[in-house]
Amino acid sequence: MPVIAVALLMFLLALRIWILEPMVVESNSMTPTINPGTIVFILKPAQALSSISTGGLVVFDSPTDGLPMIKRVVGQAGQTIEIRDAQLYLDDVPALEPYVDRASIDGTYFPQTQVPPGTVFVMGDNRERSIDSRDFGLLPVEDITGFVLHAGQQ
Repeated sequence: MPVIAVALLMFLLALRIWILEPMVVESNSMTPTINPGTIVFILKPAQALSSISTGGLVVFDSPTDGLPMIKRVVGQAGQTIEIRDAQLYLDDVPALEPYVDRASIDGTYFPQTQVPPGTVFVMGDNRERSIDSRDFGLLPVEDITGFVLHAGQQ
């Protein structure tokens, strides 16, 4: 029986290191989608780099303090993003974002930006409180360390 327990422990450890990792969210930058204290599961990038999509939630180390961040991909390579009066436009089409409280960010503007190859534009769902690509610029795809598998309301 001890051999089975050791093997199970090794399997779980390998799973966490290379494939799937739990993470406790500490910030409110993704509310209402993910509230502080929520545990989410992160799929490591080697298993999912091809799954980057607009609307998906990615994990990366903050360019400012190196701590893990979760943000939503709102623009991919070749797409144009812009924010006019708190409304996100993707390729000049208003994005459907029911999770964003536009009243709290009324009047917000971000100039039209073309997303170059090898990068994504990321933003938090709590636009008023989020530090994201509007602040630190485009995120290189190679800096993505994981993908959120499930995060409540999406």
